[in-house]
Amino acid sequence: MFPTEPAAVNNGFAALLKNRGFMLLWIGQLVSQLADKVFFVLMIALLEVYPPPPGLSKNSMYSTLMVAFTIPAILFGSAGGIFVDRLPKKLIMVGSDIVRGLLTLCLPFLPREFLILLILTFAISTVTQFFAPAEQAAIPLLVKRENLMAANALFSSTMMGALIVGFAIGEPILSWAKSLMGEAYGQELVVGGLYILSGAMMQPIKFKEHKPSEAQRTGTHPWSEFTESIRYLKKNPLVLNAMLQLTTLYCVFAALTVLAIRLAEEFGLKEKQFGFFLAAAGVGMVIGAGILGHWGDKLHHKPLPLMGFLMMALVLGVFTFTHNLVLALGLCAALGIGAALIGVPMQTLIQQQTPPTMHGKVFGFQNHAVNIALSLPLAITGPLTDALGLRVVLMTMSLVVVIVGIWAWKNTRRVLQDVI
Repeated sequence: MFPTEPAAVNNGFAALLKNRGFMLLWIGQLVSQLADKVFFVLMIALLEVYPPPPGLSKNSMYSTLMVAFTIPAILFGSAGGIFVDRLPKKLIMVGSDIVRGLLTLCLPFLPREFLILLILTFAISTVTQFFAPAEQAAIPLLVKRENLMAANALFSSTMMGALIVGFAIGEPILSWAKSLMGEAYGQELVVGGLYILSGAMMQPIKFKEHKPSEAQRTGTHPWSEFTESIRYLKKNPLVLNAMLQLTTLYCVFAALTVLAIRLAEEFGLKEKQFGFFLAAAGVGMVIGAGILGHWGDKLHHKPLPLMGFLMMALVLGVFTFTHNLVLALGLCAALGIGAALIGVPMQTLIQQQTPPTMHGKVFGFQNHAVNIALSLPLAITGPLTDALGLRVVLMTMSLVVVIVGIWAWKNTRRVLQDVI
């Protein structure tokens, strides 16, 4: 389907389109991301046919299911990265997809009990924690150093695209599956099939990866490997700084997810239409990632992360004085562009500066740190908005983003331009 050898020169997305291994990885990631989103919609839909346990209301079932879906990211984020450095990355990615697909296909044959649904959701979310760091670690193995910016831009844009499209088409896909294949197993067959298709797409990829020594495979305790990643970050402030910037970025988006519900009310929309704001931000991220992917080789000497943080801060500040819905959606798109200016270069930097033997541990720790950090804004943004008001919270977020952006740039400006 694709040429075997990647291009020898850096010309943005064009070089990636000629890289057969990367294209298979990208398509597999896109299908897997789509499966994740539709799977989540499926779990919510199945709650309608699963009777609540004694003493548990329907609303509590939704909350409990969300906890079962998110807890594995906090518990096993770093553990997944440790296994990535011990085992072949293709084995982990393909195996994760196959396991998730088979677990989903088991659903129609299991008793319709809420506890079983929780256990299955927890298991599938746990397996996902191994897929994510393996995927990040695989990119530098398939893409030349000068093309990493474009590769991360493409992955970021498709990740956001899957986020927007996945939740939007999840319900229609499941309805189509029920009508075409039957209510008994149609939905599960489609979602499980997407996971297995993703694994099949990545199976032909050939990696040239570092093989761990026998001592690394058997003689090192997992806890020692976890602490090794922390020691590595302490010795490499550039990578740690990039990770802190990414964590700040995700925290802003987590808070925006909560604030979007309140913003919908402010602009006369229904609460359930809050997704318009998140979709606009996602479109902005796709645009920003596309700009970086195509013209990244011309822009990499610019202070991209600083520009991104200042753009996001400006948008958050202006938002408090906006009353026009079209302008608000445009501001959300600008927020997404600013986010891309931070996320794509910082992820590229981490990949470039981390040795292959540490990829899994560092990316696992990154996913772990981000997932833990996300819980704080999700927990406090709602109560703070009720207590202080939407305008105060947005202005405070704007100030925090400016401070973090300037602080991060002061710490890295001397070396950042030479490595991304």
